[in-house]
Amino acid sequence: MNDEFYRIKRLPPYVFAEVNAQKATARAAGDDVVDLGMGNPDLPTPAHIVAKLTEAVQDPRTHRYSTSRGIPGLRRAHAAYYARRFNVDLDPETETIVTLGSKEGLANLAQAITSPGDVILVPNPSYPIHPYGFIMAGASIRHLPTDVSTPEGVEVFFASLERAVKHSVPKPVALILNYPSNPTAQVVDRGFYERCVGYCRTHGIWILSDLAYSEIFFDGNPPPSILEIPGAKDVAVEFTSMSKTYSMAGWRVGFAAGNKTLIKALSRIKSYLDYGAFTPVQVAATAALNGPQECVAEAREIYRQRRDVLIQGLAQAGWHVPSPPASMFAWAPIPPQFAHLGSLEFSKRLMAGANVAVAPGIGFGEYGDTHVRMALVENVHRIRQAVRKIKTFLADPERLPEPPTQKLAKKHA
Repeated sequence: MNDEFYRIKRLPPYVFAEVNAQKATARAAGDDVVDLGMGNPDLPTPAHIVAKLTEAVQDPRTHRYSTSRGIPGLRRAHAAYYARRFNVDLDPETETIVTLGSKEGLANLAQAITSPGDVILVPNPSYPIHPYGFIMAGASIRHLPTDVSTPEGVEVFFASLERAVKHSVPKPVALILNYPSNPTAQVVDRGFYERCVGYCRTHGIWILSDLAYSEIFFDGNPPPSILEIPGAKDVAVEFTSMSKTYSMAGWRVGFAAGNKTLIKALSRIKSYLDYGAFTPVQVAATAALNGPQECVAEAREIYRQRRDVLIQGLAQAGWHVPSPPASMFAWAPIPPQFAHLGSLEFSKRLMAGANVAVAPGIGFGEYGDTHVRMALVENVHRIRQAVRKIKTFLADPERLPEPPTQKLAKKHA
């Protein structure tokens, strides 16, 4: 029987699995691992949101099927968020939809708008669902550079965009944007979005903007939404998430907003695939958006403190990493003495030599192989502990501990 399934063959091995397996083995051997790998928020969901879930779940009427588009109250709350945060008016009926996290929304919209062989423009490095959601839908990916941290980098991006549109056959269907970026933590301003919207309107290209980190910012102005740009709704849809803003990662609530045609297409696909999130979860998400927002500012300050401790500590250890202006990640260039190893091998050595887990940049695309991603998901004490371990490792990288597999074997002998 043939087990070479078409879509599975198009997916490469999951490189994060190697570091995760090494981490699990080390913990099984009794090692204390500081995990800066997965972007899994450690902060608890605010109490008033949990209380609303508890209240809603007591009503047996909420135990039935929900609706794949999201309950009306949650869609209205999301529209109200856009109005107060971005000064953008959304029609809750036609311009916003609730998704099972932004990841599901992106993948299902890819299924909705992609034909086999379509060309999609995707930054590299980028969050894996950005290219692979479309690859699973049968598309071909054309990569664009992601370094827009300088005016020169912005010009390179738009020159690459122009070149990709000119030389792609068939013409690209969609452009993926993600700022604040996962993994690079870079941000853009309204001027960048204005150029993207103008270009894509002229050339008939959809824009899918991932704004999952809209509320985790540290320096300067809050990140803008592409929907702030006049005419953006003609071509753009934007994905947001409750996961990071309200520490609700496991609740799986996100949104898509913007162009009516894209929202309708996503709604049509979802109507065949799911009945929406559990209604009490949606009720609690509504309370999060409509309720007090001090919890968002408090979480932002916690991430800022963690960022400063990590970046300053690494600098003192001799590892100079740019301070991220937003997101919950630091995008760290591999130290020069390890640059020849590539990100996966360096991550494995760091895990073996310092018991600190990071995400290899190659997992975000081939052009990420010069970096590793560090997530700000451990408290300040643990981050200081990680920095001390890293400092020792960098000072003597050849002095590695006994491999975890051998330690585990001795423990059970």
